[in-house]
Amino acid sequence: MKIGIASDHRGVQLKTRLTQLLHSLECDVRDFGPFESQSVDYPDYAAQVAREVSNGHLERGILICGTGIGMCITANKFAGVRAAPCHDSVTAEYSRLHNDANVICLSADQLSDQLADQVIRIWLKTPFEEGRHARRLQKITELEREVASQFCQNQNQNPVPPAEAQP
Repeated sequence: MKIGIASDHRGVQLKTRLTQLLHSLECDVRDFGPFESQSVDYPDYAAQVAREVSNGHLERGILICGTGIGMCITANKFAGVRAAPCHDSVTAEYSRLHNDANVICLSADQLSDQLADQVIRIWLKTPFEEGRHARRLQKITELEREVASQFCQNQNQNPVPPAEAQP
């Protein structure tokens, strides 16, 4: 399985440990950094992994920050990415069973090493249950397309230069 992994500065140690675990599980791992614990902006790293999952270059992604929440918000901006913040074995399992999550977001501050390993192992081995859940994911995909289409129409009617779009 091709997996991308990234963190912010608070998740570097956990990312390094999980990368070793993934290699031991014979996963093809691409580490997007950072590689030192100097302060960085989590959206820069989340976007790299999410973009590769969205484009189909990676099957799954693992993102780690202090809480996992900021990484999750960022990753879910990319089409086809279903990122879920998981903090225990139940959320890891159900993120796959019911939501076919292709990106997991972890808290470096809240998970012990043992729990993080357990969460990743469960998340990797759990298949998507499909059935009624596939119908629900299809609705999410349709909403994603609708929002993207509306955005494109708005951009064509009122294009805003990128510099003006920022507060």
